[in-house]
Amino acid sequence: MAFSLAAVVLLCLVLDWILSKARIPSLIGMLLVGVLFGPAVLNLLDPSLLAVGSDLRMIALIVILLRSGLELSRESLHTVGFQAILLSFLPALFETLTVMLVAPKLLGLSVLESALLGCVLGAVSPAVVVPMMVDLIQEKRGTQKGIPTLVLAGASMDDVTVIVAFSIVLGLYVGDTVNLVWTVAGIPLSILFGIGVGLAIGLVLIRIFERYNPRATKRVLAMLMICIILVHLGDVLEAVHVPFAALLAVMAIGFIILEKREHMAHELSAKLGKIWIFAQILLFAIVGSQVDLAAAKEVGLHGFLLILIALCTRSIGTFLCTLGSGFTAKEKAFIVISYLPKATVQAAIGSTPLAAMSLHGMPTRAGEVILAVAVMSILMTAPLGAIALDWAGRHFLTVDPRPTFSSLVAVKESLNEGAAT
Repeated sequence: MAFSLAAVVLLCLVLDWILSKARIPSLIGMLLVGVLFGPAVLNLLDPSLLAVGSDLRMIALIVILLRSGLELSRESLHTVGFQAILLSFLPALFETLTVMLVAPKLLGLSVLESALLGCVLGAVSPAVVVPMMVDLIQEKRGTQKGIPTLVLAGASMDDVTVIVAFSIVLGLYVGDTVNLVWTVAGIPLSILFGIGVGLAIGLVLIRIFERYNPRATKRVLAMLMICIILVHLGDVLEAVHVPFAALLAVMAIGFIILEKREHMAHELSAKLGKIWIFAQILLFAIVGSQVDLAAAKEVGLHGFLLILIALCTRSIGTFLCTLGSGFTAKEKAFIVISYLPKATVQAAIGSTPLAAMSLHGMPTRAGEVILAVAVMSILMTAPLGAIALDWAGRHFLTVDPRPTFSSLVAVKESLNEGAAT
């Protein structure tokens, strides 16, 4: 396992250096290493590494979500709040409904099986989108209008919504008893519960850090371990049907630390940025290793057309979310592009319908088709989406102007006048 891990990391670092010269996102090289070394091609990765792959992938996702929370300012969230709510469900709804209408004709699935496939495809990939948004925030690109913050918040809630919807449809399909009203109500409840728990933990951590003043490295380690426990708690609560969005809780911890102690937040974010160098290799290489090229080949042209049509209608839904926002045409195009990449969620739940059908003694053809289309969606959208998003960030978003000395003096005078009043 250690040898496999070392080989993967070294190859990813080399490809990162090569691709950076061509201004190609490094995650493409990491995905490529995962596919090449994984079971689908050379099958050189140690089985023990693949066995803990989902846990390593989750830890890497926690790192980037915690870091994104440390970059989410309240002012930006206040500016883009309504659009973020729309982005949390409207693009996924457009895509899912499209798949429900088109998949029966192209792939021979039933309406309910098509709804399952739509839920699998409906989620945007936080692994692809979140790191790029964090980089844009640090580069001050589009931050004056809160565009990276909008995508961060919307994409995070989008994943919660889609995964809950997927659980509902899967339960209906295999015949499990599902309290539909409670499960649907659980979407906003899980979001509110997750955010509330995260804010409370963040406030406690601030008090502990200020009282005992541990080094920044120890603070980051403590936060990461608490977040891992939170995600495990989310799995436990889900088993007893208690709604809890653990990943939103992770982001809320970072958000409240930035809100209350900005200097501390920036220090912790810098430390997490160093951890992310290693974590992203694990994340994308493991996602790549789960890609089954043979499965993707089975659905062929029909699967390709389905994904293309679904992405078009998804883009319409995303564009509708930006209406009335005051964004320019280029900024709206950037947001549309940012909602195209798929990888993490599809790799995580793409095989779930097949496993559920096998467990319940049902025909597995539909599960095999869903898995194949999920794999194809990763191959189509993760590399191209990352390239398009990187390009659009540099060409469609402007770097916010730094405040001049005269503007700072004007702000100070206005504050003094306000205080005097």
